[in-house]
Amino acid sequence: MTMSSIDLLEIAAAIIALLIAIIGHEIMHGWVAYKYGDHTAKSQGRLSINPLIHIDPFGSILVPLMTYFIPMLLGASSGFLFGWAKPVPVNILTVLRSGGYNAAMQVSLAGIVYNIFLATLSSVVLLSMAQPSEADGITYIFAYLLIIKLLLINVVLAVFNLLPIPGFDGAHFVTYLSLKYKLHAVAEFFTKAEPYGMIVIIIILVTPLKIPLVMWPIEAVLHLLLK
Repeated sequence: MTMSSIDLLEIAAAIIALLIAIIGHEIMHGWVAYKYGDHTAKSQGRLSINPLIHIDPFGSILVPLMTYFIPMLLGASSGFLFGWAKPVPVNILTVLRSGGYNAAMQVSLAGIVYNIFLATLSSVVLLSMAQPSEADGITYIFAYLLIIKLLLINVVLAVFNLLPIPGFDGAHFVTYLSLKYKLHAVAEFFTKAEPYGMIVIIIILVTPLKIPLVMWPIEAVLHLLLK
């Protein structure tokens, strides 16, 4: 079965939107850390927008392909696109010495704030655009699809990263928040559980847990942005 031009445009828009979302997400972690005196990411060239230095073969290629196409093979119209770039290196000890636990929490949330901002901006642009018709050129159709994908993908990433999954941003935030209020047992739990974060992600994606933990929050945020 051959793919239509719209299908190809949609896939291209999804790829570009995903790269913008995940690369910007990681750069923001490094940029906020840099503001607190950590030059690790900058010295390694990881604050660059060059996608080649940020792409992770598993998180940026394999996982997005699986989350997008496997649901289609199972009969759904399409899946949602999810993935990540190579983590930007951060020397959190430097951040802690400079700004304490509040600074560490800001570094943890920086990527999520970026995704929420980009999703909000996309929703504003989308609401100002007319839905494409057959009379519209390919450039306008592609721009419309790109804005939709930017909205959807950034909402998905923000929701996923807000979950306190070990090794991900939400868990990092909870860890530093716990340390700030001397809840060391909570921080120790998330630190020890970090190697199992990917297992948690897989369990969420392949079980009904994804409905209350992921799908409902995504739908709620989209409804709020497009209301």
